[in-house]
Amino acid sequence: MPSMKNCCMFAGQGAQVPGMGKDFAEADAEAMALFDKANAVLGFDLKKICFEGPAEELTKSNICQPAIFVTSYAAYLALQKRRPTEFACAAGLSLGEWGALCAAGVLDFDSTLKVLEARGRFMQEACEATPSGMIAIVGATGEQLSALCEKTGCTVANINSAAQQVLSGSKDAIVAAATVAKELGIKRAIPLATAGGFHSKFMQPAREKLAPILDGIAFAAPKFPVLSNVTGKPHSSDPGEIKATMLEQVTGTTNWAADVEAAKALGCDSFVEFGPGKVLSGLVKKIDPALATANVADLASLDATIAALG
Repeated sequence: MPSMKNCCMFAGQGAQVPGMGKDFAEADAEAMALFDKANAVLGFDLKKICFEGPAEELTKSNICQPAIFVTSYAAYLALQKRRPTEFACAAGLSLGEWGALCAAGVLDFDSTLKVLEARGRFMQEACEATPSGMIAIVGATGEQLSALCEKTGCTVANINSAAQQVLSGSKDAIVAAATVAKELGIKRAIPLATAGGFHSKFMQPAREKLAPILDGIAFAAPKFPVLSNVTGKPHSSDPGEIKATMLEQVTGTTNWAADVEAAKALGCDSFVEFGPGKVLSGLVKKIDPALATANVADLASLDATIAALG
């Protein structure tokens, strides 16, 4: 990959797994210090939950969001320490977009942690206030997807690729969507085990609560392009516009497919994913099988990525 242009990607919610980040921290004092700093900033033992679980605790949005960010950022710093790499742009899925903004210097590590703890807590509260859910739709045409939304009242929460979208809706609407999808001849409709209907009107209370938190945090212009889930284009260099777009992201559709196309338009043909799992790498390959992907989730995958980068 030496001649390739790289995009760095940060994992989203759902990628969490007990034990994540532990080998980075045990192998490097700076990585351990990152987790210790997170504990101090947050006021609870995030490190212990990341390293040991339990999974039920790690799944809670207010814990999961900062936990995935710290693990992903530790992975990013581990690569930069071992094999300094220039990235043409950064992207992330939902909470991962905050990791991308941090990597590009828009806000610092402590501020990102505070935002994600609050964001996760507010989203969890919104889920508990109004029961809602999500359903993955695979292999639907544009017409089928529109008809499904019209008949059920669901809305598009995620555009992961041309062949895969995720809808949010009330609990009843999600149940109805599984049935209506079959009637419309859609290939697959899979209800997801999420706390609620993210990236939809159900998250409006979370968006409103997050606004004053962001008002109190210093944002800077990105040092390199960061792709927006909402617009599918690079964020503005104006800090106020970045804050407004990130608020909109809470209730708006996340268009990951558009972000990948935007990275390609910037010349990227190599995508390196930071954080647990390989979800984003898999989606990139579905969007364009010709693109090179690598992931840094632990020491073994770090070694493999360094070898691939050359």
